[in-house]
Amino acid sequence: MKTLLIVAFLILILWNLGAGLYYMLVDKGESKRTVNALTRRIVLSIALILLIVLAHKLGWIEFHGVTA
Repeated sequence: MKTLLIVAFLILILWNLGAGLYYMLVDKGESKRTVNALTRRIVLSIALILLIVLAHKLGWIEFHGVTA
């Protein structure tokens, strides 16, 4: 379930990044759709980071260090 939530966030982030690119190419600076899509991407990225930190603090997930 945790993995699906993180993957869903990543898909939404990529979707908004693609939408921003599409709107930038199609609108040619005539509307704010590009800015709105990229703003949603930033908000989703921050929300995902905060969700991961909160889940770690509550003990729902455990970070694993890189071992050599």
